[in-house]
Amino acid sequence: MLCPVEGATAAVDVRGGAPGTRETDALNPTNLVDAAHAVVLSGGSAFGLEAAGGVQARLAAAGRGFAIADTVVPIVPAAILFDLANGGDKEWGESPPYRDLGCAAYDSAGDAFTLGNTGAGYGAVTAGLKGGLGSASIVDGKTGATCGALVAVNSVGSAVMPDGDTFWAWPFEVNAEYGGNPPPVQIPPTGFYSSKLNAVVGGNTTVATVATDASLTKSQAHRLAIMAHDGLARALHPVHTPFDGDTVFALATGTGDPISPSELALLGSLAADCLSRAVARAVYEADTLGTYRGYKQRHVS
Repeated sequence: MLCPVEGATAAVDVRGGAPGTRETDALNPTNLVDAAHAVVLSGGSAFGLEAAGGVQARLAAAGRGFAIADTVVPIVPAAILFDLANGGDKEWGESPPYRDLGCAAYDSAGDAFTLGNTGAGYGAVTAGLKGGLGSASIVDGKTGATCGALVAVNSVGSAVMPDGDTFWAWPFEVNAEYGGNPPPVQIPPTGFYSSKLNAVVGGNTTVATVATDASLTKSQAHRLAIMAHDGLARALHPVHTPFDGDTVFALATGTGDPISPSELALLGSLAADCLSRAVARAVYEADTLGTYRGYKQRHVS
């Protein structure tokens, strides 16, 4: 996610028990840095943090970043999915591909992008289904502010109920964006537990960014990230486990006076709803890859 040239107010909230992150301390509201120039979500476990280095290099070459002496230093926070156990070729030796992938992501960035098996969502898996990249947005009818969410879902928890069809995020769906399945008749108590029994520490993660064109202080952006985590809790069961590195970034591009606390409360609620929808869309749009069955192909024998 590329920010405006001058950067965007940025914050982060980490709730998973096994996070992999970069530059998150810089986003603490008590610290000096008050803006980010991009946020990177990547696969590749700890190796994937190098993707942010590629984006940072591209930004610096474009002259985008904080001016320090005779150079610029772009601030590029990042979070990664722990996804190395998903198969595929990992024999890269001393040259992991993620810095180059970060450069490629920068070069292809634009308003239009695909969902599902793309970007950080390419190797993502969930409990019993292929994970992926998802997004959703909404406009606040009261203030006119836009809020959007982008998420890579590689969770221990399941995005669908025990019936295998209904998304936990079904109440928040807009225009049948993830299939329009009807609400469940009943949710059994066991529905709150993942069917994935072989979870290991560092084997999963859901990472996301929520963004708005409202004007926020750094502390308000932090509150937005905190509230947005509720969207993960509504869309995945279980969530924030010892095996996940669940991380949500918040970006705000607005200028002028910051919004009021009551407006922030509404915006945070909308961000959580958007993130729930984005999680469901990530799984809905992901197609079968290797041995991991896509949601749309779940009943194909």
